[in-house]
Amino acid sequence: MTLPHRVRLVVEVPRGGFVKRDAKGAVDYVSPLPSPFNYGAVPDLPSSDGEGLDVVLLGRRRARGWTGEVAVRAVVRFVDGGQVDDKLVCSDRPVRAWERWLVIGFFVAYGLGKRVSGGLAGGRSAYLGWEPLCSPSD
Repeated sequence: MTLPHRVRLVVEVPRGGFVKRDAKGAVDYVSPLPSPFNYGAVPDLPSSDGEGLDVVLLGRRRARGWTGEVAVRAVVRFVDGGQVDDKLVCSDRPVRAWERWLVIGFFVAYGLGKRVSGGLAGGRSAYLGWEPLCSPSD
């Protein structure tokens, strides 16, 4: 898939939030730890599960439901339950080294947690890598 340099996204979990809700507002997931970044989706780019492609939005906390256009800086390659579940990393500015490690650390831990809690019955879940993208504004 060729990715655009900018995407229009919707925040589903504000930075510091614990609860992910679906499009209808029903609780989809409750995290044992607060999200270290804003998390959402790009409704116009479907992922392998048919929903909008997942997005990590770095920077200041945004309210649930916030919508905006932001530069795509990288892709976190991830597999969840045996299916490709990549995440775009977006930010209004270039990603700082500590932010990159925060995102990588989060998804490494998330993959390990899924394996421990779900075993292998649901398929493999793991962080596969960080792929930086060039943006005209870098």
